[in-house]
Amino acid sequence: MNLLNAQGLSKTFPGPRPVKGLDNVSISIAAGETLGLVGPSGSGKSTLARVVARLTPPDQGEIRFAGQDWLALKGAALRRARAGMQMVFQDPAAAFHPRATVDGAIAEALRIHRIAPRADWPERIAALLEQVGLPPDLTHRRLTEISGGQRQRVALARALACAPKLIILDEAVSALDASVRARIVELLVRVQNQTGVAYLFVSHDLALMRQIAHRTAVMEAGRIIETGPTLDLIAAPQTELTRRLIAAIPELHKVP
Repeated sequence: MNLLNAQGLSKTFPGPRPVKGLDNVSISIAAGETLGLVGPSGSGKSTLARVVARLTPPDQGEIRFAGQDWLALKGAALRRARAGMQMVFQDPAAAFHPRATVDGAIAEALRIHRIAPRADWPERIAALLEQVGLPPDLTHRRLTEISGGQRQRVALARALACAPKLIILDEAVSALDASVRARIVELLVRVQNQTGVAYLFVSHDLALMRQIAHRTAVMEAGRIIETGPTLDLIAAPQTELTRRLIAAIPELHKVP
């Protein structure tokens, strides 16, 4: 059984000219798998991520997560279930309180999801920082005082605090420079190998998908137009958009 099954998701944003963000989209993710979502800006990638995370309600469709009807959960049941699905955004600073410290940001997740007695939090936080490769001397630093790459590691540590089954990463490395981006991707792969967590990895960059995604879905105008094992999709693209995305990244012409 898949960890996540989403069927027939549609979303239209109202306005003078309504915009169809999602048009009958279906995806699945197995436990421990990374599904990549790639496509140009405005293709619906982030909308799909937000709908799956229940940050944006769909107009229609079904989502089953960890055996539950994800869209039917409410109140305390939804709060409990949310621990199993976490999200990391492109700009971690926007997701944290402006004056938050590193340990305070992670402690917030422990408090909200009632994970472990408060007396155990310092030990938990230290272990999480070690897991994401951050030194203990950053523990009490403000998030505004550390680098963008370090903030993304804190965001990942906060997500991992809940021992989630799925983490949604919405352009989570796109704002970082190439060397930092590579290190974060290596970290994500290592954490997945250690914990078995699944990822929904949203990016416009197919080169990143080759490094992290087991399967990749290509989106255009609110629809998935192509999907398959990432290396197969890069080696033999079936749509013009995928061919254009590959042509835009010279390194993808090399043999994997």
